[in-house]
Amino acid sequence: MIIRLLLCCLALAATIHAQGRQPNILWLIAEDFGPHLGCYGTKEVSSPVLDALAAKGMRFTRFYTTAPVCSASRSAFNTGMYQTTIGAHNHRSHRDDGYTLPAGVKLISERMRGAGYFTANVKELPPEAGFKGSGKTDWNFAPPMKPFDSSKWDDLKHHQPFYAQLNFQETHRTFHGEAHADPAKVEIPPYYPDHEVTRKDWAQYLDAATELDRKIGKVMELLKRDGLLENTVICFFGDNGQAHVRGKQFCYEEGLNVPLIMQWPSGVPAPQGYEAGRVSDQLLMSIDLTASSLDWAGVTKPKGMQGRVFMGAHAEPPREHVFGARDRCDMTVFRFRTVADARYRYIHNFTPDRPFLQFNRYKEAQYPVWNLIKELAAQDKLTPAQAVLAAPTMPEEELYDLQNDPFEVRNLAQSNKPEDRAALERLRGVLNEWIERTNDQGRIPEPEEVAKNEGSTKPPQAKKGKKKAK
Repeated sequence: MIIRLLLCCLALAATIHAQGRQPNILWLIAEDFGPHLGCYGTKEVSSPVLDALAAKGMRFTRFYTTAPVCSASRSAFNTGMYQTTIGAHNHRSHRDDGYTLPAGVKLISERMRGAGYFTANVKELPPEAGFKGSGKTDWNFAPPMKPFDSSKWDDLKHHQPFYAQLNFQETHRTFHGEAHADPAKVEIPPYYPDHEVTRKDWAQYLDAATELDRKIGKVMELLKRDGLLENTVICFFGDNGQAHVRGKQFCYEEGLNVPLIMQWPSGVPAPQGYEAGRVSDQLLMSIDLTASSLDWAGVTKPKGMQGRVFMGAHAEPPREHVFGARDRCDMTVFRFRTVADARYRYIHNFTPDRPFLQFNRYKEAQYPVWNLIKELAAQDKLTPAQAVLAAPTMPEEELYDLQNDPFEVRNLAQSNKPEDRAALERLRGVLNEWIERTNDQGRIPEPEEVAKNEGSTKPPQAKKGKKKAK
């Protein structure tokens, strides 16, 4: 009887301790990666590690970044704020002018540190991992003197709780991975020419995803080795959409929709809304992961933060809309704003006089299909869906029914169907209201000399680490 009582007391004490425990939080961030894993239905990719993580945890199908390019997107999800609100919307801007974040806006790592967390942007991993993290930050503002406490994996087990990021560059061009995918079997979106160049390029992207999965497996082994798996929240996601034509740097699904796979640890009580093995189609934005991660760490959501807590006791109402924005990227000036709801995506192009294939040094050098489309257009060998990309101008408004047209090839902006007209007017109003409410800084053009200076930067083959390398 006494032994049973002691065991009950010990179990109760352990439960009380666990309930008050702050979990470690690990963000695994893939560069330029769409939802192209086996668990998302992609063929010709081998992703057993992430598929298993999704099966044990939660997989989200409608998780969106706020921008389709790394620096603007990373500036957002590292602060919980739209990049357009904090003046970080132009790609790789403010690198040399001392621009700082607006008052009250801080990096998530700073807020975590204030809550007693050890912070890391991991670059150095143990030798058995066989690789290094990229250590990517890529923010469009001057960071604080010490945004993270460490860059070493081995520091994590000695400093808990921790908040850490580990960045993977495999799916960023140029792709890194051994050949596995059969180009003849990969599934090509209808807006791309079904050509050997397209198939080879897509297969190499999937091979990079396979290599990414292998490295995630090494991280999982390290978590187990160091006894961290039972108290670490794991969040895997992409920093922006796929590195393909019409993906990265554009405001279609392909540029903004990225994977999110989350596994809650067994040693910490799960938050309300977490269901192991569940697939969620809830509309989420990357800045929501910021707000939620802070909440899991016991940090009250800061006043004015635009991200929403989507899971736990402090969960906010689910989003009805998700937003995205693209501004200058390198020397190429566009201004796109977009909003999507459960069914439709609306895009407002504020620069409709310019072609989709407007000159961009990075794309010219790194995207073989970019050049292929131009070549086939000159030979009149494109289908109508493909020819849209080679047109001399772009439509001012675009509307797509994502349920019936998941590849967004039928622009319904001129449709006369009542439901399409209603969707256009509704989402146009929602987007205009968002632009005003969030104080979209993109309404103020950059000085012309800024874009001109970007045009004289080094090509993407420039040495790694140079600020202006794209």
